[in-house]
Amino acid sequence: MKNVKKITGVLMIMFFLMGSFVSAQDRAINANQLPKTAKNFLAAHFKGIPVNSAIEDREIYGVDEYKVYLTNGMKMEFDSNGNWKEVDGKHQKIPYGFIPASIRNYSTKNFPNTYIIKIEKKRWSYKAELSNGLELEFDRNGNFKRIDD
Repeated sequence: MKNVKKITGVLMIMFFLMGSFVSAQDRAINANQLPKTAKNFLAAHFKGIPVNSAIEDREIYGVDEYKVYLTNGMKMEFDSNGNWKEVDGKHQKIPYGFIPASIRNYSTKNFPNTYIIKIEKKRWSYKAELSNGLELEFDRNGNFKRIDD
């Protein structure tokens, strides 16, 4: 019975240690520690809006993701190279300069009294959320696919 408790204790410690290594490691970083591409993106499209906080999200396989929170509440996610993955205006209109023209044109033409408050760039598609709550899906070339409900 004593050995069973010992083995159980050792296994519990091993699982605990393995779990702590497997989980992602987030750490606060200074905005100037972001990849150059991300810094250039912020300077070009969010000029004059200070960074409130920046977080480096390190995964097990070394893939980094960066999350940036601006003082106006907006949030951005960047891949390990600093390329934008998501821009969330938190219900505010986001700048359109980096959004593919076909997506800007489609949303402006078909939903004239709305604006884009969030956009996600995935591997094969884009998803844009409008101020009226609709989510529009586009292929990787910016061609409209469907309204996501």
